[in-house]
Amino acid sequence: MTEYKGSCLCGAVTFTIEGKFDSFYLCYCSYCQKDSGSAHAANLFSASAVLRWDSGADEVTTFNLPGSRHSKSFCKHCGSAVPGSELPGVLMVPAGSLDTEIEITPTARIYTARQHSWVGKLSAAPQYPELPEKSE
Repeated sequence: MTEYKGSCLCGAVTFTIEGKFDSFYLCYCSYCQKDSGSAHAANLFSASAVLRWDSGADEVTTFNLPGSRHSKSFCKHCGSAVPGSELPGVLMVPAGSLDTEIEITPTARIYTARQHSWVGKLSAAPQYPELPEKSE
């Protein structure tokens, strides 16, 4: 069985996912933009994988947005997104929370009608393997 390890930024929460991911969506909806503080969220979904909290399960809290199906689980110390679900019977795992490399590539980009205008210009931005010495 495939196994993935993950954690939060401060290390208080660690977890293992056993099983496979069914899909991998980059979501540009306004909720995911607010959740991530970025252009999109990158979330993996599975109807069959099992989540095991290795440490810090009691350090996880979930915010459910009233009037929607949107929710976000996160470490209450550092705020890092951790696995949760906004749909019954479906495990949602923030791709950036995994410490193990994944094989699956994004299935689709969704809610692109709501993406910021600068997203389409990202390919023109310079790339650096690390933080550059000065801003460009």
